[in-house]
Amino acid sequence: MTQPIRVAALYRFTRLEDIAALREPLLAGCNEGGVKGTLLLAAEGINGTIAGSEAAIARVINHIRTALPDCAALEVKYSGAETMPFHRMKVRLKREIVTMGQPDIDPLKGVGHYVAPADWNALIADPDTIVIDTRNDYEVAIGSFKGAIDPKTPSFRDFPGWFREQRDTLIGQGKAPKVAMFCTGGIRCEKSTAFLKSEGLDEVYHLQGGILKYLEDVPAEQSLWEGECFVFDQRVSVRHGLAPGTHDLCHACRRPVNAADKASSLYVDGVSCPACHQERDEAQRAGYAERARQTKLAEARGEAHIGAVYPDKD
Repeated sequence: MTQPIRVAALYRFTRLEDIAALREPLLAGCNEGGVKGTLLLAAEGINGTIAGSEAAIARVINHIRTALPDCAALEVKYSGAETMPFHRMKVRLKREIVTMGQPDIDPLKGVGHYVAPADWNALIADPDTIVIDTRNDYEVAIGSFKGAIDPKTPSFRDFPGWFREQRDTLIGQGKAPKVAMFCTGGIRCEKSTAFLKSEGLDEVYHLQGGILKYLEDVPAEQSLWEGECFVFDQRVSVRHGLAPGTHDLCHACRRPVNAADKASSLYVDGVSCPACHQERDEAQRAGYAERARQTKLAEARGEAHIGAVYPDKD
């Protein structure tokens, strides 16, 4: 890794009995090394993205693998950044580490078949395979796999309802086809494949390590990925090889914006973009304008303004 900041995206489904007791040592370890980002703890496991020096990240990952139950095999995907992509460190206690709103779905009881990035192209190129992008609509808008179905869901909580409404159209009345699903880092597919299995489907597959692992491992000339991949930090998007993408973030609605969006008369830096201009009233836009002003003042002082936040992957 040539970039000075190491970014670690991680998750693990495991039984955590006392998440409140686990929080403080984890937060202290992150703060001690200057690590920033967000980690979520729930009874079902841990999830999050953190960034810092290579040594500091290694210490935090080692703490998680040794101090949290059944986390020795913690899934971690590393990438780099030129500057710190987060403003502060948060360890939050949640009901779910990725919110689907289906309390009976337990990935520890069974998920879909994992497919390595090297084998993914063959699976999704099979005409008998239905390919579904499980991410939110604003993520899909800037990139996806060729031919994948976009559920156009604003939140992962909407995925079960979408599938149940579309089941007959997708599956039909004959033999259930193969279903291949993917998401940014793999965690949403742990739940979405478990959900489809609970709905009676058996041949359910998901991309191991998610889009990020695919973009890291599969050469661009062999790739079936089109566009960029939205990420939940200041990088906003990445391309093949996890190189920085070309998108910025609208700090009003927290959707990605491209050059054409920024050229629109509806785009005001920190205040609105073409996607959200009609969703906000004048009072809200005035509040965003003040936040943007405070952010610029903080930048002029060489400080980070913590009012700039990023969307949750739910």
